[in-house]
Amino acid sequence: MGYSDPTPIQLRAIPAVLAKKDLIGSAQTGTGKTAAFALPILTNLGAHSSRGARVLILEPTRELAAQVETAFRDFARFTDLTPLVVHGGVGYGHQRSELRKGVDVIAATPGRLLDFIKEGLKLDTIEVLVLDEVDRMLDMGFLPDVKRIILACPDARQTLFFSATVPPEIAAVAAFALRDPVRVEVGMNHSAAQTVSHAMYPVAQVQKFELLEALLERTEFDSVLIFSRTKHGADRIARRLKVANHSVAVLHSNRSQNQRTEALEGFKSGRYEVMVATDIAARGIDVAGISHVINYDVPANPEDYVHRIGRTGRALSVGDAFTLMAPEDESDVRDIERFIGKPIERLQLEGFNYAPLTLRPPRPENQGAGGRGRFAQNRSGRQGGQGGQGGQGGQGGHGGGHGGGRGQGRGPGGGQGRSSHGGQHSQPQQPQPKRQASGTARHENGAGRPAASAPAAAPQSSVGRFISRLRGR
Repeated sequence: MGYSDPTPIQLRAIPAVLAKKDLIGSAQTGTGKTAAFALPILTNLGAHSSRGARVLILEPTRELAAQVETAFRDFARFTDLTPLVVHGGVGYGHQRSELRKGVDVIAATPGRLLDFIKEGLKLDTIEVLVLDEVDRMLDMGFLPDVKRIILACPDARQTLFFSATVPPEIAAVAAFALRDPVRVEVGMNHSAAQTVSHAMYPVAQVQKFELLEALLERTEFDSVLIFSRTKHGADRIARRLKVANHSVAVLHSNRSQNQRTEALEGFKSGRYEVMVATDIAARGIDVAGISHVINYDVPANPEDYVHRIGRTGRALSVGDAFTLMAPEDESDVRDIERFIGKPIERLQLEGFNYAPLTLRPPRPENQGAGGRGRFAQNRSGRQGGQGGQGGQGGQGGHGGGHGGGRGQGRGPGGGQGRSSHGGQHSQPQQPQPKRQASGTARHENGAGRPAASAPAAAPQSSVGRFISRLRGR
């Protein structure tokens, strides 16, 4: 397979796995962790066994599970060992029939594996349990499922943790699952791969796509992986790149499994020169020859930055990573720089007509707030309603959000006052029919509630009297 010398993680992990010791292995992404556990595991397995699956590898995403199963199949091609990938997004039939026939190695995502356990799949023949990308599984909320799967495996087993980073939360899982593990750490957990040259390109938000096109035009690339923070953003970027005559694949969780597989295979084969993806691909793909990674959006999680740019410069090759940085991304970039322990170079593309770097204006209070802006205006109307003589119950009309808040106050003497943001002055008003006390106080902006200026001896509403009787009981 073209391997000549072991990578540092392989050099230190392979002897421990061969000795059947539990292990926690962490190294930068793209340094050969899969081979670090696959090669010694296959060596220890020997020949095919009909007793049942002896190796279980848990992965957080379908792409990673398929990738690991492919690695095991490649490494074991001259043996009679049989690997199987088990994940969602496809039918149960083929996976179920292969499990019944008997396999040696299962690479699985937690959800689909638990489905088969509920159907009666037994894991009592497992000899080696591998939890790969443990930090990612914790981020995705798989911890309860992982614990259930661990409990379904025999106590007398070898357990291996492999991850690009080892956050403190992993310690609790390790104490639960491992026995006296060997710890192998290669390089800084927070550092970017040394083979990747990365930089920030400050640009106004409205010019991001324009700068992306300019970078693609002026860069000699083999294949480019572009990261978007959202699925809809990935689709939008891909559509615009297709209009610009780029061959583009899209990868995110809203795509069907067939679409995801086709996109990944097309990108690997070179049919697509560009792939636009969300963070599902930050750890989920291992494609040789990705020359460039472009972060269209700055990731919110600093760890994701390390994983994203680690998609290039893999297997000791070199790569470049660019990040388009809008002014509003400044705080996220500072978090990333603190995480990796050094500043990231800022660059400008020569000859590009940059617009002024200004923050986008803040969203108006009464727009895009899910209705809160309208009710905020009504609060002003309620305050206006307290202007009536001896007002006991201010009422703010629903028109407050559109024509200015309007309020009414009624006092014992029958006086009424009206206050309006639209410039109306106090004037007499026709008596209003008395509202029934019901569950509409929220919509009526406080009907039935004492106003701030009401006297202490205000009559109690029927709801208040009902609550008082309940308290008396």
